[in-house]
Amino acid sequence: MRFSLRQMEVFRAVMLTGSIKGASRLLFTSQPALSRIVAHTELTLGLTLFNRVKGKLVPTSEAEALFREVDQCYQQVLRVDDFARGLVSGPSGVLNLACSPALSRGIVARTITRFVQQYPNIQVNYCLTLLNSMAQDVLSNKVDLAISVLPIEHPNLHVTPFLSGRMVCIVPRGHVLADLKCVSIADLARYPLIAHHPSIPFGQLVSAAFNKANISLQACIYIHHTDMACSLVRAGAGVAMVDQFTAESMDWPDIQVLPLAEDIPLNPSIVRSAFDTGKTHATKFLDLLLKRD
Repeated sequence: MRFSLRQMEVFRAVMLTGSIKGASRLLFTSQPALSRIVAHTELTLGLTLFNRVKGKLVPTSEAEALFREVDQCYQQVLRVDDFARGLVSGPSGVLNLACSPALSRGIVARTITRFVQQYPNIQVNYCLTLLNSMAQDVLSNKVDLAISVLPIEHPNLHVTPFLSGRMVCIVPRGHVLADLKCVSIADLARYPLIAHHPSIPFGQLVSAAFNKANISLQACIYIHHTDMACSLVRAGAGVAMVDQFTAESMDWPDIQVLPLAEDIPLNPSIVRSAFDTGKTHATKFLDLLLKRD
């Protein structure tokens, strides 16, 4: 190499300080040593970099042009140095994560907490996403990873169930249904029902369960978010069928959670793009998610 990294460092220091004396202070190196490096650099490059005018070094036009290139190179070297230092303190960067609201308070919140404790230099951008828009968020690279309360079917997604759950019944505390060990769909149908709208996946799941039981679903209130169902049940507006994850995470003393006689399973899933290059921090997060207590 005709122009070594050390020569570039010395050349840059002289250009920045305007003198060998200034460069020696900047680099903590003796003036004679730097003078020899500058002279050797001019010799090996075949260029006059500085004119000596009354004891001062005046950069030539070639030196000015060379400095612009050297400074860009030096900045890149600094970035590499920062990267190397970062490897000592752990990975850095950003993890973009989406999650179904039903899972946001429990298992995902606990996993995020462990993640940021283990990888303090990785920033987490965390958002809640409904099932209808989750596939688009993942495939558009808006998020690196999504955690869905229900499996999503899409040819360009890798969807992996990692947890099991079921739908449950929630009633106001003291409600007549609270005396039952488990509640059937027929029992629910006798009271004002708060149900997910049939246009969304949860609503379709509930509608299918009612159809299977040969019972007409007559909701007094349709909702799009399970939290709303819980709030309405608390207020005494009716009873509802919700996912067990939301019911467990709310922990409201004025709501009673009862098992359903009919088994309506839930399979929370990990959702990743089939085109995932593996360059994000999603795998680190999944390792913690799957090693949950």
